[in-house]
Amino acid sequence: QVQLVESGGGLVEPGGSLRLSCAASGGPFSRYVIGWFRQAPGKEREFVGSVSRSGRTQSYGDSVKGRFTVSRNGAEDTVYLQMDNLRPDDSAIYYCAAHLNLEFREVVRSTVSDYRTWGRGTQVTVST
Repeated sequence: QVQLVESGGGLVEPGGSLRLSCAASGGPFSRYVIGWFRQAPGKEREFVGSVSRSGRTQSYGDSVKGRFTVSRNGAEDTVYLQMDNLRPDDSAIYYCAAHLNLEFREVVRSTVSDYRTWGRGTQVTVST
């Protein structure tokens, strides 16, 4: 079973950028749809973005569309979340998650229950 480790979080000023990484090991990375979610204190876990097995298809939550980009590097077994024009309400713990997809068609997933494997998260704080 694949294991996931997030990195790249930190403190950034409003309007700034961060790139998060999700490194996979222990499984056939190419068979997994990868999703990013975030959770702020007292709030439910929120969908941020997802990328298909091939990397050709992405989907995004409404609050991050046009600002965040998900991509994957198959050679490195890593998925990235590029976050631009960050706002204070983007502050949260960011998690990546894996959904095993054995279909050949392009698939992305956007709900928490679709994912069985999760990383431990990385903290992102947007503040002056």
